[in-house]
Amino acid sequence: MRTRVEDVMTRQVISVSVDTPFKDVAETLIEHGISAVPVLDADGRVAGVISEADLLRKEEFRELFYREGYRPPLRARQRHRAAERKATGDTAYELMTSPAVSIAQEATVVAAARRMDEHGLKRLVVRDGDGCLVGIVSRRDLLKTFVRADDEIAHEIRQDVFQRDLWIDPSHVTVAVDRGIVTLGGHMDRRSSAEIAARMTQRVNGVVDVVNNLSWDDDDTPDWDGR
Repeated sequence: MRTRVEDVMTRQVISVSVDTPFKDVAETLIEHGISAVPVLDADGRVAGVISEADLLRKEEFRELFYREGYRPPLRARQRHRAAERKATGDTAYELMTSPAVSIAQEATVVAAARRMDEHGLKRLVVRDGDGCLVGIVSRRDLLKTFVRADDEIAHEIRQDVFQRDLWIDPSHVTVAVDRGIVTLGGHMDRRSSAEIAARMTQRVNGVVDVVNNLSWDDDDTPDWDGR
């Protein structure tokens, strides 16, 4: 029921090696219309990421500290040491941001979305168990989970939620899906089962919202005071 990163990621990824020259990195970004590129070591492992911002630091640093007649004080030079390293770098290894913010290919799309939000990123490098590059996942890729066909969503709810997980004959319930909004109907023995069914339905990929119209015979949920 949970979509994994490897199910939605882009597998054909443009990358550069740690010894790729500055100019070649810039040309790669321009040629392919991308804003960042993974940097790989000799074994294909992700060593870091270079973005447009990393490359632009060279010109920014030159303008700030090396304009004619200006020499920054020692404290300022120390404060901008990291920027200076990138500004004077000539290869991808010297220019990249490391370690790269990445995610495992078997992680869920929910985990990927959370990591993007935590780091303020629009895409993540995807790695396998050995740390090698296997893809890139973007916010747009994550949105694919919400554009599943309604009949596909309904089928999964009937077969996986009710029949497989809850052991309930799907013929006893109705599952209607309209643009990702699921309406559950029918009759169940217990209120707790109806509520569990609604919660499990909400977790199905592609479900936008759930309208729970399931009825029940036995209200087996505890009172507000825990009885």
